[in-house]
Amino acid sequence: MTGQVLYKGKMGGSSRDGVGISYLNQEDIFLGALTVRETITYSANLRLSKKMDKNEINEQVERTIMEMGLEHCANNKIGNWHLRGISDGEKKRLSIALEILTHPYVMFLDEPTSGLDSASAYFVILALRNIALHGRIVVCSIHQPSYYLFDLFDDLYLLSGGQVVYFGEANMAVKFFAESGFPCPARRNPSDHFLRCINSDFDNVASTLLRSKTITGITTMPDSVMNLSTQEIKEVLIEKYKISEYSTNARDKIQDLILLEENIRLSNKSKARSSKQLSTLIHRSLLNMSRDMGYYWLRILFYVAVAISVGSMYFKIDTSFLAITARAKCEAFIYGFMICLSIGGLPSFIEELKVYNREMLNKHYGEGLLSISNFISSLPFLVVIAVSSGTVVYSMVKLHSGFSHFCYFCINFFCCISVIECSMMVVAALVPNVLMGIGIGTALIVFMMMSSEIFRPLPDLPKFFWRYPMSYISFASWALQGVYKNDMLGLEFDNLEPEDSKLKGETVLLTTFGIPLDHSKWWDLAALMCLLIFHRLLLFVVLKYKHRVSLVFCNLSAKRIFKLRGLPMRASSSRSSRDRTTLPTMRNKNFHPLSSLEDLTSPPP
Repeated sequence: MTGQVLYKGKMGGSSRDGVGISYLNQEDIFLGALTVRETITYSANLRLSKKMDKNEINEQVERTIMEMGLEHCANNKIGNWHLRGISDGEKKRLSIALEILTHPYVMFLDEPTSGLDSASAYFVILALRNIALHGRIVVCSIHQPSYYLFDLFDDLYLLSGGQVVYFGEANMAVKFFAESGFPCPARRNPSDHFLRCINSDFDNVASTLLRSKTITGITTMPDSVMNLSTQEIKEVLIEKYKISEYSTNARDKIQDLILLEENIRLSNKSKARSSKQLSTLIHRSLLNMSRDMGYYWLRILFYVAVAISVGSMYFKIDTSFLAITARAKCEAFIYGFMICLSIGGLPSFIEELKVYNREMLNKHYGEGLLSISNFISSLPFLVVIAVSSGTVVYSMVKLHSGFSHFCYFCINFFCCISVIECSMMVVAALVPNVLMGIGIGTALIVFMMMSSEIFRPLPDLPKFFWRYPMSYISFASWALQGVYKNDMLGLEFDNLEPEDSKLKGETVLLTTFGIPLDHSKWWDLAALMCLLIFHRLLLFVVLKYKHRVSLVFCNLSAKRIFKLRGLPMRASSSRSSRDRTTLPTMRNKNFHPLSSLEDLTSPPP
């Protein structure tokens, strides 16, 4: 589908940056380990002007909490898989609170009442009306609102199949339908009546049930006042609206608003310093990672448990001839299979990336800051994993003695974990759900292990694909070469025959494992670090261009579908709107808590 995005009658492009517009998705996405106040405070530090000091930012946060009626749950955690949190209605109001922090002039909301009970839905729409009364434009799409919600609307925009059925004052819609020959029956919700007239799904479901003959008493049009099909009713309404005074009034109002707002300069672009944004992102991620048990703490426990198991299996390996194979198998298990525990972080990665994607699409910060902050915030936990499990294995197995050898082992293990963690972040950024991410992440690790020393020496690998380029881009290949050199160089092993001379570690590496000695173990470690940098850059590229590429493919897919069905291309449009632009702004006045209006309170969590 094609169309134009206009702002004040002019082309605005696809970016909302710099025009005072915010968008609220249907899904409420948060870091569940944070409290309501912490979530709003971090968002304020990311977006509010650098000229505001800490006290002014805190005042803005408290004013926003009060405006959305979140005072009673401000210190409650939002909630996740192991933490009980706030209610769905409170989550929706928290989503709105995050968007009104910077006082956007226009707010777009996608089905803000979806999944809410009647009380929560009413409270959310009342909150939006309270925002609109302070001089902002609120545009939201809602399917089948209740009578109480419908009564709160200022303007109504009805669409069916991409065509305008009605656009005007909400309280005049019933009159328009009556004038068109389709009056709203008594004791019926007007929104239900409108939907019944313009939604062809009613006819489709009724005809399907009639053909199935499983339910009796079904007619194609149960209303006696409407003996036409939905398509016929819709065509009548569309033609009536085109020549009605409601259409003329709507066009005149649009022109008046364009003239009224032509001198308004708006911007919701973040004005915070990049250094402040980076420190805020790092602090928020650290807090979330430390509170979320499934993010790193469980994996640290599993890593240590597996390390103890490996240490007990290869306890105190000596330098006998059979110990050569045992050492290799021990190190191959650590770097080939123990590393697979990193897949356990995928669910947390995916949930956190949802928050980042929402914030980046709303221009809160850039992809570069996200990539850097994620690495820095995860650094302490990765160090704990590498040092704790590395210490257990090294002390129990009795690998090559010496503090420098132990440090190399831990650094090598840390780099290996960091590379695979970043790889899982890239997978999480590309896949739509956890199950697909686990499948793709597992396959990726398997491919990396197959081209390493685990299953076949490097010189024996087929040159096409496996030797070149897979063995060079595999983290396991470089990690194992380095750790083998670190452990065996400088050691002497017993020969198969006791009377024969001892085998040097260099000979074992060349003849048994086919590991080249033309470069030191530090070059292998440097290659791992280069792979880490490469994967971080890859994550940056994926985050930056994923959305743009997906839009291109969606556009091509839509054109293909329209072409196959022989349908004309139509400009897309909003489905309903609420507009109070003619009211004077009161943004700088003191807000009153929403919970004080009509003695309403939010449903208990």
